[in-house]
Parts: sequence; structure tokens; C-alpha cells
Amino acid sequence: MSGTKKVGSAGRFGVRYGRSIRHKVAEIEKKLRSKQLCPYCHNYKVKRLAAGIWQCKKCGVKFTGKAYSID
Repeated sequence: MSGTKKVGSAGRFGVRYGRSIRHKVAEIEKKLRSKQLCPYCHNYKVKRLAAGIWQCKKCGVKFTGKAYSID
């Protein structure tokens, strides 16, 4: 695919929807898929299970947060 180097995961949209919206989507998805800091054990092991539901892979605690990030 062409253009995926600049827009990352939003390259799947091609030329549709405009540059700024694709850029915002790419930033949100980059933060979403990265490991988050656990507020309980302070390790970068938290992954998203569903919208607003997060779980730490180290201490096993399951908690709620924002849809795309914990903070």
C-alpha cells in the first residue's frame, strides 16, 4: 500500500476522509495498541479488552478507563 509510512494504520482508508482525520485516527490507534502503565503495580503490561475495559497482564487486575487510553 502506498502512503502507509506517513499515516500508519490509517493507510487502510486510502485517499478517503481527508488527511487530518486519517492522521487523528492513526494517533489514536497508535496509543490504543501500545502498552499502558498499570495504576496498581506500575508496570507497562495493561492491554485493552473492550471499549473502556482494561486488564493488567502482570497483576491480573481488571478495571475501567477511557475508551482508547487509561488516562
